[in-house]
Amino acid sequence: MPIKRFTVVLAALLAVSSGIARTADVAGVFGQGRTHVVATAGTGYAFNENYLVLGLGLSYYVIDGLNLGVGFESWTGADPGMRKLTSSAQYVFYRMERIKPYVGVFYRRTYVDGLPDIDSAGGRAGAYVRAGRNAYIGAAVVYESYVDCNNTVYRSCSSTYPEVTFTLAF
Repeated sequence: MPIKRFTVVLAALLAVSSGIARTADVAGVFGQGRTHVVATAGTGYAFNENYLVLGLGLSYYVIDGLNLGVGFESWTGADPGMRKLTSSAQYVFYRMERIKPYVGVFYRRTYVDGLPDIDSAGGRAGAYVRAGRNAYIGAAVVYESYVDCNNTVYRSCSSTYPEVTFTLAF
């Protein structure tokens, strides 16, 4: 998926968010100036191997509903080992009552032991459900496409997968 599409999506998100009234009480934990810590734990599949995936991320709301973030994942328990560094932008439709839908884009650098590093870009769509005063559980569908992918090394140059996250807001 070309980077140009992600630029268009990000520009559309910014345009939508700029037209929304910025009321901190309405936006709550998704309001401008809030910080979220995201923990990820689960399993992943790559190179015909199953991995334990542990991750930690941080996002900051630059305006109500729109955050910019960075995250790190470690894929262990199989060979080759991997680490992933991700930058992202995400918009949360915070005005919804119980379920808070979100859409986002990301760019990722993957470091694979014994192979050249590979970049990817993708998007996600999902929803948050409140799990506590400042805690939310998120579930999403993610699409990821690898840049300059070599089919002789990688089984597939794109993937679609589910994602579940737990986030704490400060």
